[in-house]
Amino acid sequence: QVQLVESGGGLVQAGGSLRLACAASGRTFSGYGMGWFRQAPGKEREFVARISWSGSSTDYADSVKGRFTISRDNAKNTMYLQMNNLKAEDTAVYSCAVKTIAYYTTSDSRNYAFWGQGTQVTVSS
Repeated sequence: QVQLVESGGGLVQAGGSLRLACAASGRTFSGYGMGWFRQAPGKEREFVARISWSGSSTDYADSVKGRFTISRDNAKNTMYLQMNNLKAEDTAVYSCAVKTIAYYTTSDSRNYAFWGQGTQVTVSS
């Protein structure tokens, strides 16, 4: 059974930092990229960042560039999202997923599968 579990969310003041983790279990995702998405109340899910299997290639949404950093530790089957200088508009449920296909543009969630349950990030202004 494939499972992705996110952790590290919480309540933080604007300007603060959080580090999210996405731990994979049940199988390894050797050769697969992974990504982070978020969904705020009343809004559609949106792409945040993605990383290649080796970690040598990354992409970010314009809204988080320069503030967020995606990384992974394949030995631990874990991906991370370091979030700095958080803003109120970053408040959302953050979910991770495995990039299983590359048919759509990188930021399209249809490329991704095995979604985690999400972790809440709340930024107070």
